[in-house]
Parts: sequence; C-alpha cells; structure tokens
Amino acid sequence: MGMLSRSLTYSRRSEDNSMKLLATALFSVTFGILLGLSFPSLWITKIFLHLLPCCIMKMSLPQNLLRSIAISNRHSDIDISKIWVPSNPKGAERLPQGIIASESDLYLRRLRGNPEEDLKKKQRYLVTFTVGYKQRQNIDACVKKFSDNFTIVLFHYDGRTSEWDDEFDWSKNVIHISVKKQTKWWYAKRFMHPDIVARYDYIFMWDEDLGVDHFDAEEYIHMVKKHGLEISQPGLDPEKVCTWQITKRREHVEVHKETDEKLEECSNPHRPPCAAFVEIMAPVFSRDAWRCVWHMIQNDLVHGWGLDFALRRCVVEPAYEKIGIVDTQWIVHQLIPSLGSQGKEEDGKSPGQGVRDRCYTEWAMFERRVDEAEKEYFKSLQVQTPSNSTTLH
Repeated sequence: MGMLSRSLTYSRRSEDNSMKLLATALFSVTFGILLGLSFPSLWITKIFLHLLPCCIMKMSLPQNLLRSIAISNRHSDIDISKIWVPSNPKGAERLPQGIIASESDLYLRRLRGNPEEDLKKKQRYLVTFTVGYKQRQNIDACVKKFSDNFTIVLFHYDGRTSEWDDEFDWSKNVIHISVKKQTKWWYAKRFMHPDIVARYDYIFMWDEDLGVDHFDAEEYIHMVKKHGLEISQPGLDPEKVCTWQITKRREHVEVHKETDEKLEECSNPHRPPCAAFVEIMAPVFSRDAWRCVWHMIQNDLVHGWGLDFALRRCVVEPAYEKIGIVDTQWIVHQLIPSLGSQGKEEDGKSPGQGVRDRCYTEWAMFERRVDEAEKEYFKSLQVQTPSNSTTLH
C-alpha cells in the first residue's frame, strides 16, 4: 500500500508539472505575438541597432555590417519595387542605372588593397592562342612579340597548364583556360562574349603554328589604324603553301585589300575570296567587328570553316575597303596538324581525316544556315532575296 500511495502521488505531481509547462509555453507564445503586434518594426530595428555593437564586439563581425543595416534603415521609405528601367540590359530592369555594370574585362586583380588601385596599366588589346604543350616554344616566341599593351589568354586543348609556369616566367602573368579537345572558336563563343572583351580596341585570335620572326604587334596595330581596317591578318610568307592567293604577302606595299591574280573564283573581284577576306588562322578584329562576328559563330560548329567568307557582313560596305592584309608585318604558317592528333579513329578513318571531314561538313552547314536565314529575313519583309547576298562562292 505504501508503494502504491507513493506511485499515485508521483503521478499526480507529474501531471501538475506538465500542465504548468504547457500553460507557461502558451503564455509565452501569446505574449510574443502581442509584443510583435504592439511595436512597429522600426522600434525593433532601433533596439537591434542599439544592441548590435555589443554583439559585434563579442563576435568580431565586420563594421560594414552596421553600415549596411544603417543604410537599409535610412532608405526604408523608398519603394524599390517602383524601379523599372526598360533601357537596362535584359533581366536588370529592376536596378537603378548607376549600379549597372554591363561590360567587363580580363584584367587581373589583387585579392587585397584598394580595388581602385589594382591596375597600374589597362591593356588596350587582347591576343588569344589556342595551344598544346608540344608547341610551347613556338608560343613562347609569339608571346614575346606582344607588348604589355596586350592581355594574353592561352586556351589549352590538351589540359596541360601548370607546366607552362615552370618553364616560362611570362606564363604566370597570362590567363590560362583549359578544356580538353576543343577549338579556338569553341573557346571564343564561350569565353569571349563582346561584353567581356569590350575594353579592348583590337582582338587577335591566333593559332599556335605561326612563325613570327618578321612580326611586331605594335607596328601591326599602327598599320591597321592607318589604313582603317576593321578585320585583318598579317600577310603570309609567299614561299610557303597558301590556300588563298589574297593572303600572300606582297613586297613594297603596307597593306593590300584585293588579290592581284585573275582566279576562277573571282567572278566578283570585290567579294571573297578575292577581296573582303582573311583566313581564320590569324584574324584580328576591331571591337565593333568582333561584336558582330561573335554573334555569327555557331555554338555547334566548332571549327569555324566558312566564317572567313562571311566576315564581310560585319563591316560597313564597301567591305573590301575595311578588310585587308598587312604586308609590312608578316608571318609564316607552319601547317602543324595539331587538331588532328586530338581526334579519334572511327570507321577506318585516321583521327586527322575525321577532323578534316568534320570541317567540310561544318562549312556546308554554316553556308546553308546563312542562306536560309537570309531568305527568311527577306521573306518577312516581303521582298525577293538579293542574288548576290549568299556566302557561297
């Protein structure tokens, strides 16, 4: 009986304690709700701001947090939902114009110090090379031809990047982007949006197999500006194999813009490949021309074949006056089939042959897309497509 009496007493006490806890909890919740409804949010913010310095002292939080909260509180009467600027870039209409940064650059910055003091010099030109480690000595010679006025980017198709730093001091100051088995046009479409490279007056997009003993980048820029070229390339050594006659270097002239030979392809002497034409191995674009060319590069056509015949679309007519070959600064095309070694043997074809077949396929696809796009455009205007508007030659 004694044990039973103590058990019943303990049970009653437990129930009483549970009821007290429940009542306390309900009271606390109710009090909290009433308190929240009774005090304006501004009062709570002021109380928080009053207590926050003590918390910051204890937690070592940055002082910028106080400033941000104070600014937010100061402008609490501004309805930011009313901000709508249609002229802003798409997706940024809700931002005030003064905070929009629609363009960028490839300038390297520090992780410390005053951001406004990061750059001792802002490069005016950009040069990119699509490279493999086997051609490092050739790239070393090329890089040394470009002054500190140039931002240099290496696109690595073989995945080897760290070895460059071990071998070349300049490698530590250039930008390395590595994605295996891709082409320069694949890289360009994904890493060289016109808004990213908008700070550069001229953009060089070069292959890795170019001899530059007779080339000076600053003098090249001088010639391009002097002759008003929007798209250009250095002349090619005429003693070597040249695919297109117009790209051969001529002596005793600074620049040429048309071929001096009567070729079967020259039914129109002012059209590619007899004028308004450069090859895709070593093109140089003005900022405005690149903005157009970038949009013409197709995402899936990675080799760029056919682009050279369409580049004239990206300059104001007459295009043959704005596109040309710089003869005073010339290069040697070494014809190293490095991309072929990145291919894969399939259907009895060597890796190199497979890559070359893909190039021809892309060329035909690109021309067809341009032709179809033109027809659709003129159809929308309800006019007939001009007979000489196609890229076909």
